Amino acid sequence: MESELAQLSSTIRKAGARAKDLAHKGFEIHTKKDRSPVTTADLEVNRILREMQEMHFPDDGWLSEESPDDPARLDKARVWIVDPIDGTKAFVNKLPEYCISVGLIQGGVPVLAAIFNPSTDELFTAIRGQGVRLNGSPHTPETPVDAMSHILVSPWEYRAGRWAGLDNQMRFRPMFSIANALAVVAAGRVQATLTIEPENEWDLAAGVLLVQESGGSVADAEGRPFTFNQPIPRFRGVIAVAATAPTDLHPLLQTHADRARTKKKR
Repeated sequence: MESELAQLSSTIRKAGARAKDLAHKGFEIHTKKDRSPVTTADLEVNRILREMQEMHFPDDGWLSEESPDDPARLDKARVWIVDPIDGTKAFVNKLPEYCISVGLIQGGVPVLAAIFNPSTDELFTAIRGQGVRLNGSPHTPETPVDAMSHILVSPWEYRAGRWAGLDNQMRFRPMFSIANALAVVAAGRVQATLTIEPENEWDLAAGVLLVQESGGSVADAEGRPFTFNQPIPRFRGVIAVAATAPTDLHPLLQTHADRARTKKKR
């Protein structure tokens, strides 16, 4: 897996450089059928990563937010799951939270992950069973300096006050990229990220492995483990908690997520 990591690390940095170049020179913005934005930078990053897969790993499958879904991936032993730019709105608004997210899936679980934030020049990577690396060096989750846990939540849920009942116990702030949020949870810079809204496989494939390899805990909003490369590549939210967070944090967030889901169904 080291050879795959070396190739991926080189390619994802090349893709990140292209995204930064377009951010400086200018790019086009289009609206997709689901009304979400896509830029020429998203498409360029997707092209660069797809060329890597086709050239170096032609027998593997491919699933990307910016490519038509080919059902042939379901029969592949390995599948690359890609979000060319997670946080496109952050990219458009020049916020340093967008990132490129790539996970390699084998048997339904991620075995290789890379999340690159071009704005901060931080590349988080992991091979299953080998821990997390930051820019190629082993990385240990940071210890919180604040007694109150810091939690990243979706901007919509933040504005709607979905987690207001926890305000006296922890601090919330909106995230603009779930992949970036999972990377900083793995790094221990925040204690958790939480949403009960639907998430796509490409949003989570790399970040789930990073959190797991950092010693943290991660599951969907119903507390179930993730299985990737499904016919419908969507999950019911995510709760990810850092290894250095209080031991009761995940159960507490799970309880409130369950309440929020019940309220949402009414």
